[in-house]
Amino acid sequence: MTSATDGFGRLPEAFHQPGVHSFTDFLSMHAPDLLPGRRAAALAGPFPGQSPLDVPHGTTIVAVTFNGGVVMAGDRRATMGNIIAQRDIEKVFQADEHSCVGIAGTAGIAIELVRLFQVELEHYEKLQGATLSLEGKANRLSMMIRSNLPMAMQGLAVVPLYAGYDLLVADPSKAGRIFSFDVTGGRYEEHSFHAVGSGSMFARGALKKFFREDFTRDDAVRACVEALYDAADDDSATGGPDLTRRIFPVVVSCTVDGFSREPEDVMGELVGRVVAERMNRPGGPAARL
Repeated sequence: MTSATDGFGRLPEAFHQPGVHSFTDFLSMHAPDLLPGRRAAALAGPFPGQSPLDVPHGTTIVAVTFNGGVVMAGDRRATMGNIIAQRDIEKVFQADEHSCVGIAGTAGIAIELVRLFQVELEHYEKLQGATLSLEGKANRLSMMIRSNLPMAMQGLAVVPLYAGYDLLVADPSKAGRIFSFDVTGGRYEEHSFHAVGSGSMFARGALKKFFREDFTRDDAVRACVEALYDAADDDSATGGPDLTRRIFPVVVSCTVDGFSREPEDVMGELVGRVVAERMNRPGGPAARL
């Protein structure tokens, strides 16, 4: 906003009005220039259809359900055309206590959108005294993606993947849920596993081979790491494990106990085993028939 307080140190009048439940709606009414889509307008060409400036893009995110929750993982590479813009970017974030969100697409806009989404969920909880349902959270994220459509039409698209543990599902074995989106804000529930980003075709093929209905959390983590390895093997924009720099995929899980992230030392040990096994079998483990 143009001024955080008035001349007497008081908040602007807008902060004293009965609040709307959506922080995004509040911003759109009182400070629309702070919305991710508006802040990114300077990156696009001044004329419709003109190519935007080269900006970093995030690539592959995968998610897998298991008996008791869901695991999400992302590689660490951001690209800018044919250049590696960043080797250790983080693309998987905690959304709230029981959900997570991974980003693919224009990295700068996507990270701002995730931060706004986190505030959106906190804002609703503080005003209502209760959390949104998992589907309600996915719907809020859908509306935020739709607001970025003008930028997406100019090449600055954001396509997140959202997943979490649904506290309203009676059967804990089926409480892990995954939602994907398109650039228009369309929301789709995925089953068992899904992937987004430039390497998603190869990652989904790997997950189709690995997935089993009796997955444990450790099985799901291993499947995500294997899928990201396969994606990096065929997609130049997806970063594989970097053992020299100790850069490993970000892997998180959501269960009834909440959100948790796999420690770096645990990921280093797991990735080391995967790479060692791939030395003898480059195509990865065979599917269990």
